[in-house]
Parts: sequence; structure tokens; C-alpha cells
Amino acid sequence: MSASRKSLDGLGTGLMLLLCLCWGLQQVAIKLAEPSMGTVLQTGVRSLLASIMVAGLMLWRGSSFSMRDGTFWPGLAAGALFAAEFACIALALTLTSASHVVVFLYTAPIFTVLGLHWLVPGERLRRAQWSGILLAFIGIALAFSSGFDGRASTDMLFGDALGILGAIMWAATTILIRRSSLSEAAPTRTLLYQLGVSALLLLPLAGAMGQLGRVSMSGLAWASLLFQTVVVTFASYLAWFWILRNYLASRVSVFSFLTPLFGVAFGVLILHEVVGTRFSAGALLVLAGIVLVNRR
Repeated sequence: MSASRKSLDGLGTGLMLLLCLCWGLQQVAIKLAEPSMGTVLQTGVRSLLASIMVAGLMLWRGSSFSMRDGTFWPGLAAGALFAAEFACIALALTLTSASHVVVFLYTAPIFTVLGLHWLVPGERLRRAQWSGILLAFIGIALAFSSGFDGRASTDMLFGDALGILGAIMWAATTILIRRSSLSEAAPTRTLLYQLGVSALLLLPLAGAMGQLGRVSMSGLAWASLLFQTVVVTFASYLAWFWILRNYLASRVSVFSFLTPLFGVAFGVLILHEVVGTRFSAGALLVLAGIVLVNRR
């Protein structure tokens, strides 16, 4: 299959730009709907609905699903990590800005390459990549330090920390998939594990937090939930898998730095969030580091 993969053409570039735009808008959509539906409940509901859609797609395609193919336990673990990632994101969005969350969350590639370097033979880092990691960690420290500003609150610091923890959970999921039988499984099966298990974990968590009794759906909340479920959690993930199967990963990965840029822009334009100078400088260093890490 790798022989058929090609450099990005107009279609691939357009799709990647659209995906980055959707992923950058994701955190803003969750925060917009927070007054009508708790953030943890939103992530649980969208995972449940999207898992039903993925299962329906698998049935329509005639795809088989077996618990004896060696993917069951890795699938459960991947789903648990996926749930932990989105629990961190959901809680972070109640404490800090969407701009902060999206930048800290998209430090995940840095933690991923570090984990792969130590755990997967043949994934050793080169000097330029180590430079990128160092630059990114300086950027994380600088961006995080903006939470110590006199105008910031303890909640913002805790929310920023949860954003970084979410990135670590995302990286752990990627490494688990890379090192387990899920690496050879159909993308829809891996996605179904992640969505199904996360729904089973996030919905009870939302109930324990009292979010089930505080639902008052507005038109904006319905639009946000529809966008998160159909566009982000279902369509964009499947499109991402299609892109990885058809285009060279080294060409695709460089687009990862666009998502936090879109996220910050949407946070400022839609939520009217204020982005400080120190945070902006740190975010730019993080993005530069990600570009260096992904550079071939």
C-alpha cells in the first residue's frame, strides 16, 4: 500500500486545510454549548452517537467484528485513554480559554515522538527533531507561565495543566495503537473501540458530576453537538484515515501546526478571548518545534 501513496495534490491539501479548520473549531464549539450542556456530557454524548454511526458504516460495508482477533484488550485500553484525553479537554474548557486548550492539546506530537523514540525500534530521533522538542518545551513553559500573571487565576493554571495532560493521553493512545495489534486493524474498528469505550466512561462521569440534570438545549447547543458528532468525531476522523492511506505521512504531518492557529483565531473571533503576549510567543515556539519534529 505504501507504494501507492503520493505527495499532496490539490484535493489532499484542500482536505487537510478543512480538517485542521474543523479540529481548531472543536474546542470553541464545546465551550459555546457549555451553558446548555456540561462539557463532559457533550463529549460522552457525541462519542455515543458517533460510535453508532461508525457501527452502522461497518454493517453497511459488511465489515466483521470479532473479539478474538487480538484487538479486544488493546481496543479497551485505547478507548480508556481516548476517554481520559477528552475528560481532560472537557474539564480544561471550564477552567481556561479555548485558545489555551487547543495550543496545549496540540503539543501531543512532541510527546508522541518522544514515546516512539524510547519504545519503538526504528523511530529514533535525529538532531533536528531533538532541537524541535527542546524548542517546543521552551514554548510550553513560556505559554504556561502566562498563567502566573497577576491577572490570571488558579483555575486557568489548572485548566492549562489539564490541556497538557490531555496531550499526553493523546500521545499515549497513538503509541498504544502503534505498538499493538490495532496497528493492523481497520481504521473503523479502532475508531469504534475509542468512541464506544469513551462513551461508556464519559457518560457515567458526567452523571457523577451532576451534568445530566443540567441540560437545557438551545439552537446553538444543538448545532454544536451536531458539528462535534457528525463533522468532527465521525466524518473528519474517517477522512483523516483516508488521507493517511493515500498520501505520504511526511507531507501530511506538517499541517498539524495549522490546527492550533485556527483554534486560537476562532477563540479570539468567536469567544472574544484575549491572548497575551507571553502566551502568543510560547505558542509560536511550540508550533515551530512541531514543524521541526515533523520535518524530513
